[in-house]
Amino acid sequence: MVPNLNTIALELVPPNVDDGSERALDDARKVVQYAGEYGLDGKIRHVMIPGMIAEDDDRPIAMKPKLDVLDFWSIIKPKLPECNGLCTQVTAFMDESSLRGRLTELRDAGMEGVVFVGVPRTMNDGEGSGVAPTDALSIYRELVPNRGVILIPTRDGEQGRLNFKCNQGATYAMTQLLYSDAIVGFLAEFAKNTDHRPEVLLSFGFVPKVEAKTGLINWLIQDPGNAAVAEEQAFVKRLAASEPPQKRQLMVDLYKRVIDGVADLGFPLSIHLEATYGVSGPAFATFAEMLAYWSPG
Repeated sequence: MVPNLNTIALELVPPNVDDGSERALDDARKVVQYAGEYGLDGKIRHVMIPGMIAEDDDRPIAMKPKLDVLDFWSIIKPKLPECNGLCTQVTAFMDESSLRGRLTELRDAGMEGVVFVGVPRTMNDGEGSGVAPTDALSIYRELVPNRGVILIPTRDGEQGRLNFKCNQGATYAMTQLLYSDAIVGFLAEFAKNTDHRPEVLLSFGFVPKVEAKTGLINWLIQDPGNAAVAEEQAFVKRLAASEPPQKRQLMVDLYKRVIDGVADLGFPLSIHLEATYGVSGPAFATFAEMLAYWSPG
């Protein structure tokens, strides 16, 4: 058995190639600064770095070429010595041996867990010419001890999807950003119907005022025609329009509802935090208050 991650992971998105290592170092310095200011020194044990690929043309902030996960990690790791790495890896455009090489590099660089992801929303599952994420879970079982998948509790058919991924060898599931407590009912149902108990990284994201103008988070969680997601989008709008104390209270209340609802279901739990528009003092103030209520380990 692989030990659980049992962690607080902070997501840091690789900067644009044009901004280079200076921007990466700046991000790392901000993490150190705000962690110190808000009492989170030594609490954040992983950095979660998404492997970004170009997506739909309607993305509110245009996708420019990003630093590679490994390059970004090599720049920030010396500044964050207490942190290990987690990442996402798109599998669908690499053949089996290229992907094996890539995963070996990630593991050797200190990536303790890899979430396998597939094609962007503009394509259908199975359209990529490479390895499907569900196949990667079993093919690279020996190479990657902590094999993750994305969990979207509001998505139609997700119970069966997660069960299949666990059968294939997933050891943990990282949720989409949570802006409702839908995950509670989802995991309660899952626990009733299967013996699988993957570790769940519960993902929470800070919503700054700029979201009202830009709509990136609204776009990230979209699922047209899904009433549950429409409710979450309405909550995101409310957060964006709220003053800082009220915004923080709304997020802390949501966090408490989720934690209280899933704590006794038998799933190992970790927390994944995201400041979608960049690391900031208000984001860290919110995260600190959430973690004061409950923290892994």
